[in-house]
Amino acid sequence: MLFTSLPQVAATVGTSIIGAVSLAVISGDIRYVVVSCAIALTGAVRLYSLWAYQRRLGQGPLSDAEVLRWEHIYGIGAAVFAVAQGMLSACALWLGDAPGAWIAFGLSISFCVGMVSRAAVRPWIVLLASALLLTPTIVVGLSRPEMPYKLGACMLILFWITLREASRHLSTAFIERLEAKQALARQAHQDFLTGLPNRAAFCAALDAARGRIAIIAVDLDGFKPVNDRLGHQAGDVLLRQVAERLDTCIGPDSLAARFGGDEFMLLSRIDDGAAGEAAALALTKRVVAALSLPFFVLNEPVRIGASAGILITAAPAELPAGSTARLFDQVDQALYAAKRAGGGQWRWFTEAVATPASTDVVATRAAAGAARS
Repeated sequence: MLFTSLPQVAATVGTSIIGAVSLAVISGDIRYVVVSCAIALTGAVRLYSLWAYQRRLGQGPLSDAEVLRWEHIYGIGAAVFAVAQGMLSACALWLGDAPGAWIAFGLSISFCVGMVSRAAVRPWIVLLASALLLTPTIVVGLSRPEMPYKLGACMLILFWITLREASRHLSTAFIERLEAKQALARQAHQDFLTGLPNRAAFCAALDAARGRIAIIAVDLDGFKPVNDRLGHQAGDVLLRQVAERLDTCIGPDSLAARFGGDEFMLLSRIDDGAAGEAAALALTKRVVAALSLPFFVLNEPVRIGASAGILITAAPAELPAGSTARLFDQVDQALYAAKRAGGGQWRWFTEAVATPASTDVVATRAAAGAARS
């Protein structure tokens, strides 16, 4: 929001330069000339910083430290420009130039309003810049013997207080709106029970994947007896613990998602050849081993297990249209081949299709779904 305001900032800088230069030409006063140069210089620095940010953004994502540094750069640039523009109003009042004061005051008000609209997300920038802008005018107004100038200076103080409240209100409203938007996005792509990505998020990640990938389907063994014996609350606790263990098993290039019930799916980017297969198998072994260890549910030790199916393939984006559903079907075949083998095991898709019993995958899935429900 701060650094996408190049057109507005350029308009503000251009208008201020035109106004200051006009006053300098009309009056011929050297003080107007100095202030005009200051406005032009600080305005050019602000525009350069906005351009530099866009150029940096094109090189890749920013770290948190860089984001804060660029925020400070924007705030300092706005503050320095505000000082230069504030000196224009102070100069006009000091010289008793009524037309110049009107022009300078109009530029100052437009700058303040623009800052509130652009930088309300960071109130400290609005408050600092507006304070530095109005302070020279307030000081000169209070130093003048005429009462209207003193009253005008006091009104500018009240105006700054109004800006303070407006910027804080807008900042709060913006943050609340952003948090609500993020909450809705999480609900659409996050499993409400475990906090893992849901099926929609997994499919989105799968569609965005490139290169060689491993898809690993994981189904819990013995979850239904625990759920029936200890109740659904215990089952929910157990599923959350399973999700935590999956999170510890996957690496930075992998994703774990809950598809529903006690079904989970892993997505991992791997290398070509034997190295990729070894990595996929190692991840599967870690998951099966981790889920075979005891869980503590409502202060009671519980043992379950897990079966897994492994499919190594090119990303769907590099396959013919409609391949995603086929990939899910293939990895399900491998999973249910592992479950038919007794559970606590894993099977590659190639092993599943080589097994005659793989032809009843659909019936097996239907029976498993009925048991979970």
